[in-house]
Formats: sequence, C-alpha cells, structure tokens
Amino acid sequence: NGYTRPDLWLSDGWSTVNTENWTRPLYWHESLAAEFTLCGEQTLDDDAPVCHISFYEADAFARWAGARLATEAELESALQTASPTDDFVENGHFHPGRSQGPASEQQPLQHLYGGVWEWTQSSYAPYPGFTRLAGSLGEYNGKFMCNQLVLRGGSCATPASHIRPTYRNFFYPQSRWQFSGIRLAKDIS
Repeated sequence: NGYTRPDLWLSDGWSTVNTENWTRPLYWHESLAAEFTLCGEQTLDDDAPVCHISFYEADAFARWAGARLATEAELESALQTASPTDDFVENGHFHPGRSQGPASEQQPLQHLYGGVWEWTQSSYAPYPGFTRLAGSLGEYNGKFMCNQLVLRGGSCATPASHIRPTYRNFFYPQSRWQFSGIRLAKDIS
C-alpha cells in the first residue's frame, strides 16, 4: 500500500503519484504477479532487483524500510573495490537478473555493477574542477546539470566497456523508463 501512504513520499513525489495515478512500478501487471520486459511478459521474480522506478519511488521505499538512498560519493567509494557482474548488454538478457550469490566478508555488497542503475540522493552537478568542453559535448554535459539526480552502477542495457567507478548517469526524479532501481543505505551509529 505504499502508493497510498503520503507519509512515505517527498511532496513532489506524492504530487507525481497522484497526478500520474501511479499504483506500482512501471511495467508491472496490475496483479503484481508479472511484469512486461523486453522479452515480453514475465513472472515477477521476487529475488531480482526491482527496476523502472523513479527516484521518488526509491526514496519512498527507503523510508518505508527505515533506510535511505546512498549518496553518489558512497556508491563511488563502494564501486572502487567491486567486481563487475556479467549483467550487461553483452549477455543479451535485457532485464536485470538475481544477485550472483550471498554477500561475504570479501564482497559485502553484491551486484554493484550492472542489472539496474541505482538512484542516489545526490544532485547531478559537476565534479570539482569540471570545465565545460567546447562544442556539442560541452553543451550536452553542461546543459543537463540542473534538477536531475545521479544514478550509479550501469544496467543490463549498459555496455561492459563503459563501466568504471566514476561512471554516472542522470535523470529527472520522476523518470521511470530507464533500468533504474534502488540500493538501500543505513548510517552506522
């Protein structure tokens, strides 16, 4: 019933839920038993990452779970030691798969690369020292650094050759069409 609980949502998110009549993640069947994928309708896999959710949905879920979304810096730090999975465009699955095993002391965070882009709570802004390039590349990067949020980790539609710890994506908080998902974070007290 998360889509009926205003206490879980940021005010802009709650407004979007009501304006757009959201009741479930994009492409999920009304029964919540199946989802539409690039390979047609598939039974919903409870152990696979949820995808095609907005920042607002990710944030609301984090609140419900008593957690938060990671910052861009936290995910970039975690990605420094993570091993890429095979959940990229080259595998031809075109839908995120399950994690490749339980977490361990050596690899406590699973599936950091590939599968779904992970929303962060960070605004898409230039790194310190960023200089806008001349021409269309500079226009592309510079003009979108406004009102968007950062996603990290790549997705099942990302080429493996693009993956690196600093690779970032950006979308407006209401965007749901990309293979975007969630990673929960908690502060250590």
